[in-house]
Amino acid sequence: VVKVSLAYNDALRILLRRPHWSCHVVIMCVLSRSVNADDTSDAFKTNITLFTRILDSLLDGYDNRLRPGLGDRVTEVKTDIFVTSFGPVSDTDMEYTIDVFFRQAWKDERLKFHGPMNVLPLNNLMASKIWTPDTFFHNGKKSVAHNMTMPNKLLRIKDDGTLLYTMRLTVHAECPMHLEDFPMDFHSCPLKFGSYAYTISEVTYAWTLNASDSVVVEGESSRLNQYDLLGQTAGQETIKSSTGEYTVMTAHFHLKRKIGYFVIQTYLPCIMTVILSQVSFWLNRESVPARTVFGVTTVLTMTTLSISARNSLPKVAYATAMDWFIAVCYAFVFSALIEFATVNYFTKRGWAWDGKSVVTDKKKERASVIKKNNAYAVAVANYAPNITKDSGTLPTIAKGGALEPIKANADGKVPESKKTFNSVSKIDRMSRILFPVLFGSFNLVYWATYLNREPVIKDMVPST
Repeated sequence: VVKVSLAYNDALRILLRRPHWSCHVVIMCVLSRSVNADDTSDAFKTNITLFTRILDSLLDGYDNRLRPGLGDRVTEVKTDIFVTSFGPVSDTDMEYTIDVFFRQAWKDERLKFHGPMNVLPLNNLMASKIWTPDTFFHNGKKSVAHNMTMPNKLLRIKDDGTLLYTMRLTVHAECPMHLEDFPMDFHSCPLKFGSYAYTISEVTYAWTLNASDSVVVEGESSRLNQYDLLGQTAGQETIKSSTGEYTVMTAHFHLKRKIGYFVIQTYLPCIMTVILSQVSFWLNRESVPARTVFGVTTVLTMTTLSISARNSLPKVAYATAMDWFIAVCYAFVFSALIEFATVNYFTKRGWAWDGKSVVTDKKKERASVIKKNNAYAVAVANYAPNITKDSGTLPTIAKGGALEPIKANADGKVPESKKTFNSVSKIDRMSRILFPVLFGSFNLVYWATYLNREPVIKDMVPST
């Protein structure tokens, strides 16, 4: 009444200054604006007062130490997960990092209310005054609740007593890995959570929607450097312990490793090293320094590659697919070195592997023939004085024992037989074909075996 009186006085003052018909309209507008502003302000204050009374009445006699339905029913907590960021995945620590919006919903009849709104949106302050599930992550190594700039928590209460409790979490969870097929391996990283203190006779968990829609991964979050996120599956299981049986919710994220990095870093260098070691088969066996350098250098290179490949893996006690590939490549390189040692050993013995006689054997054979053929010796002795200085022939013996002339040089000396030393070993000829065929066959079987393996995953939801 006082405000309306003041507004009326202001309007009357304006009318006295400008006595015109339009002043009546101004007076009516001022009066109506004052009345509407007062009504809005009063309604706002009334709502605030009503909400305060509702919250006070909800918390009046409320004991947050007791779960809903105590002594009457089992409290069911419905959950779902929205993944905002997935990764990185650590092979050495066998763990992964995930950033999620973790939602829980349950019904508490003690929080029913009647008011102008069906839902009361509240902040984290109210969450500390009511009962909330004691959910924890079974395979979580470290979990962080985001608190900037305020605790990232949401609480909504419906008029029928149903609560929605959402928080943003970053979880470092354990991911058991079997690396027998590394780097063509698949992994299923689990995320397990449930109640810490309440057994299945007190609190149970369930997915809000069906299992395929309760775990959602944001499309941009699944771009990892070394893995492809194939999809995720959700399930539920019951575990037993010394304190009772508990409900455990499980979400598995299925990963496939990208092989491109390891092809460039390990596989191609190993293949090129093996090919380089086989180049020595095309060198003459007299080139001992060159072939020795090829063998020793390639063996040391394979040793370095094997050590560097193991540095990026955990210290597992079994051999991975990459270890087998490196071991076979190492065997090929080492065999090439042993092959040259074998060829060089037979070369030092003074005879070639292809069965042809060398120069020393021919000299010994000629000396024995001369000693046994006395007729040839007498003929040479009788014929020698008649040889003129410009004569260009000397007698020699043929295979059948007949005399044949031997051509002499300009200085009268008989030339030695031409050396027929064979510098290509039969072992080298076989190795030029055998080694590449075996190495090519190994690569064909290796890549066909590991690249055609597919994970057996049931009810998998593809990553969006």
